[in-house]
This record gives sequence, structure tokens and C-alpha cells, in this order.
Amino acid sequence: MSNVDTLSINAIRILSADAIQKANSGHPGLPLGCASAAYELWANHMNHNPADPDWANRDRFVLSGGHGSMLLYSLLHLFGYGDLSKEDIMNFRQKDSMTPGHPEYRHTVGVEATTGPLGAGMGMAVGMAIAESHLAAVFNKEDYPVVDHYTYVLGGDGCMMEGISSESFSLAGTLGLGKLIVFYDSNQISIEGSTEIAFTEDVQKRMEAFHFQTITVEDGNDITAIGRAIEEAKADTEHPSFITIKTQIGYGCPAKQGKASAHGEPLGADNITALKENLGWPSMEPFYVPDEVYSHYKKLAEEKAEIEAAWKVMFAAYCQEYPEMETLWAAYYDPDAGENAIKACEDFWKKPEKADATRNLSGQVLNRIKNCMPNLIGGSADLAPSNKTNMSEVGDYSKNNRSGRNMHFGVRELSMTAIGNGMMLHGGLRTYIATFFVFSDYTKPMARLSALMGVPLTFVFTHDSIGVGEDGPTHEPIEQLAMLRSLPNFHVFRPCDEMETEAAWYHALTSKRTPTALVLTRQNLTPMPGSSKEALKGAYVIDDCEGTPEIILIASGSEVELSVNAKKLLTDKKVRVVSMPCMDLFEEQSDDYKESVLPKAVRKRVAVEALSDFGWGKYVGLDGAYVTMKGFGASGPANQLFEHFGFTPECVAETAKSL
Repeated sequence: MSNVDTLSINAIRILSADAIQKANSGHPGLPLGCASAAYELWANHMNHNPADPDWANRDRFVLSGGHGSMLLYSLLHLFGYGDLSKEDIMNFRQKDSMTPGHPEYRHTVGVEATTGPLGAGMGMAVGMAIAESHLAAVFNKEDYPVVDHYTYVLGGDGCMMEGISSESFSLAGTLGLGKLIVFYDSNQISIEGSTEIAFTEDVQKRMEAFHFQTITVEDGNDITAIGRAIEEAKADTEHPSFITIKTQIGYGCPAKQGKASAHGEPLGADNITALKENLGWPSMEPFYVPDEVYSHYKKLAEEKAEIEAAWKVMFAAYCQEYPEMETLWAAYYDPDAGENAIKACEDFWKKPEKADATRNLSGQVLNRIKNCMPNLIGGSADLAPSNKTNMSEVGDYSKNNRSGRNMHFGVRELSMTAIGNGMMLHGGLRTYIATFFVFSDYTKPMARLSALMGVPLTFVFTHDSIGVGEDGPTHEPIEQLAMLRSLPNFHVFRPCDEMETEAAWYHALTSKRTPTALVLTRQNLTPMPGSSKEALKGAYVIDDCEGTPEIILIASGSEVELSVNAKKLLTDKKVRVVSMPCMDLFEEQSDDYKESVLPKAVRKRVAVEALSDFGWGKYVGLDGAYVTMKGFGASGPANQLFEHFGFTPECVAETAKSL
């Protein structure tokens, strides 16, 4: 190792330790232990260009152990990403800084994914690798590998303990994702102490069982050995690779090295001094980095820029030889791809003709739009026949068919959602995922990341209520709608018929920064004469009375028809029925529009929904009432359950009369 290499590695350590000390908050253990591996990867093996962080063919790097964020910020600063300054490093974890506690996508230039929940980055990296392989199959031509890059992900013992990693890696191995390279920071320490207390399995044997190539680097500071391991990983194109790097948490700090206390607290002023002395750092000044280190990183960055420049020359020749592929590339990467596809799909909007389940109607919309939107890709957690999410005649994505557009995620809802996020984060694809609505519980942590990152992933959730029937309360969602509605920046659609289902898909495919969930029925729903594109406003009057209403019935999904039928029984009252397929979108409308739909003066209101009443209070008010679920469901035919739990026109009418 040359002197400049040593200084460049230690610069990562010093900046990390100083930033955490100044903030009096953070996690120094990972940056100190992994600095050598990260430097070797970024300097000598990873194709990236700090001057163009969004270069389509860059290698992706995901820090799954997001608590070690100062490792990533130090690298981004030293390489010159987005003018991330020393002042930004000094403002680590401070309000409005560019260096928040955990890496945040769209916030800090060069951060590929928001990480922090351990293992999430592993799943998203698998999604990125899938996206790379699919786009390569679509676009690459002989002598023109325009999509040809690797996905690297770094995590530690905590990431490997989380079940999402096993779910994700099981699928990655099955799919033979040869351009996925995982770095396992193996220091045998977690917050509570030695991993011996809770984590004693042979991780490499587990990864071998998942069909990964496994490689071990015994010394986490041996950059020559690390470099050899990376090249060995790249050489195996049939399997993803798992590189175990044996490190010491808090390396370089004599009092903290190898101890759990190095994980999540500042080293302390005396230990910072000891760290710098131990590493032979040339200055005790906080945040000091020698000029020769900055010069070295600048030279590396310039070399990286040359790699992109060569790719651009190749891409220009590719476009000249294959103009139709240039057009297709532009369509895939167009931020308005969804809107353009819907405009090109002449039969996207169809007026309801017969009673049908919204899951079936959703499947029909999906298959109408698929040919107009070639970058639409997705699938289900082993439930496509039930979720109706299979696109006909586009093939199944697999190890042997990378161009297929139907994904088979297996029974892995949590990792499916992370993988969907990763596919979207990669760029070029519009992804949907699917499962039963009750199992949205399994997707929730990664759905939260979708919303937090502003990734407009589409969720298809079917079997939306007690209408599931005979499968009983374990499969009948009750509280899930309220759970998802509570998520900021997450739109939840529960359509009542075909028109509203089309509106839900329209919104999902055109949304730029908000994920959308389609919550769909198994049972048939009658087309509503008043349903319209007004559903895109979140709520609208679907059946009105003359003049000012005395009572307003507000419903979503299957309960809209129920409310319309209840109105017919209230012949002596002026009743308005409001369909509210998406509370979130309704909240985004103007005050005037909201008043036109739900006049404040009309206080006799009934919410009708075969799920929990949680969240309806702001629309029903103190004087209103609910026809909703008060507990779990039961096992039996759906029509019997709806009657048993009071979801009948008569019950709704009686509830309205009671006001």
C-alpha cells in the first residue's frame, strides 16, 4: 500500500470520527472498520463519475448499514460529489444539513437509496441488479454493451440477521444475478456485544445455499486482497458474489477497537487524539485533510470521468446504428412515460359494462396498457393468478429470460417491496408489486421507505375486506387501510368499479414522487352510473339529491354501491352519496372543492366501509356515525359475513335515520 493510499483511507476515518465527535452523535465503528474496503472499491474498481452522479451506466453502491453514513459522506466529499463541502461534513446530523444521520435519497447527491432499517439496502440492491440485467437484455447489441454495470452493497452483522436479507438473497441466487456483489463487514460485534450471544450460524454456508459465490478476506485493511476478491467476484458471471471482509469495529482507536462501544457513540476527545496519533495523522486540527489527499482523489475522479466519456462515445455510435433503440431508450427514461403511454392507449378509459371484481378490472387495465408502456414490469408474491397481475405475452423474467416483464418474487412480501424500490431507484423502469391486502403488513417497512424516498412504486393489494369470506379472519384485512392511509406521501385507492379502477391506475402510472396502493375486491361490484374521472380528486359526489343534502353517506370500494342502495330507502330525506376512493388526494384539493363535496353545514354524515373506522373521524365529525368493522372478521361466505356485520342497505339507512 502506497503512502497516498494510506493517507486517503485514513482521511475517511478522520473525517468520520471528527464529524461524529462534533455532532456528539453518530456511529464511528463502521466507517473506521470499513474505510479500506470502501476506498479500494471506489478508487480502483467502481465505475462512477462525481461530475455526473446520474450517469445511467454507473455502478451502484448501496450502504445497507446506513448508520455508518459518515463513511459514505466522506467518500462523496473526497471524490467531489455535488460540491459536498467540508462545511457539510462539519454539519453532520444538524438540521437542514446535507449530511443527515442516515443516507437519504434525493437529499444528498450520490446517495442511491435511503437506508437505515437494517437489511433494507440488501433488498434494494437486489432490485437494482435485476433492473440492470433486464435493461441489458432489452438494449444491448453486439459490440454495444450500453447497459453493463455492477451493484455493490455493504452491510454488517445486523443486516445479515434481518430476515429481509435472506429473503432477498434467496431470490438473487435463484435468478443468478452475477453483477450483484455483497460486502459483509464481519466484525462479530453488535450493539449489545459479541454476536455470539444471538448470531452463531455460518453465514457463508447460508450464502452458498442461496447459490452465491463466497469469498473471504481475512484482513479488512489488506486492500490488495480486497481488490483480488472484487475481481474474483466480477469473474463469476453466473452467480452473485458474497465477500466476507473480516474487520475490526472502530479500527485505529486503541480504546474502542473491537468493542461494542465503538458502534453508536462518539469516540470522545481523548480517543480522537489517540486515533490520530495511532494512525500517524499529520495534524490534530479537526477535519484536517492533507492537500495531497485531495489531489489524489481529484485525479481518481478525473479518471472516472474518462470512463463515462468513453461510454458516451459508444452510446452515440449505438444510437446512430440503431435509431429505433435510441427512441426506445428515450421512452424508457422519460419522466412522463406513464402519461404518454396512457395517451397512446386508445382503450385505457372504458365505461363500466358489467359487474366484476376490481381485481379483475385492474388486470384488464394492466394488459391494455402493457404494450404502450414497454418499461412496465412487475409481479406478485406468488399470487399473480389471484392478484390478476400477470401481463400476457410479455414473458417471465428469469435467469434464462432477462427480457421477461412478469416478475416472480416468491412468498417474500417484505423483500419484494424492497426489490421493487430498487428497480425503480435504478431508473428506466416502472414497477408494480402485488399481494393480498392483509399481507400489506409484511410490506409496510419498505412501503414506508417508498414514501420517504419519493419512489412512485405501485402496490396492487387484492382481497380487500371481509369479502375474502371463507378464508376467515387471518386473511380478512381490517386495520390495514388505516395503516396505509396514515403514511405521509402515500396514496391509497379503493375503487368502487371499473372507472375508478382506471383512475387508480392512471394516478399510479403518472405519479412522479408518490407511491400508490390499489386496494381491490375479490367479489363482483356493480358499475356505478355516477362514477367518473372525478375519482382522481380523491372524493366526489357519485349520487346526489336536489338542493342541499340533509345527510351525506361517504364510502369507498364495495360500500359505495351499498350506500347508493341505502339512499333509495331514505325516501323522505335529501341524501348525498360521496365516493371517496382516495382520502389522500381529496386532502390535496382546494378548500372550495372540498366544501362543494362535503359542506361543513351538513353535519349528519355516515362513513360506510367494511374495515376499521380509524381515520374517518375528520369527515364524519362529532355528529356523525359509522357502519364499519369494530373487530376482526369471521369465516363464512362473503354475503353472509356482510349481512352479519351490518353491511346492508337497511343497516346503513337505519344508521342514517338515527342521526
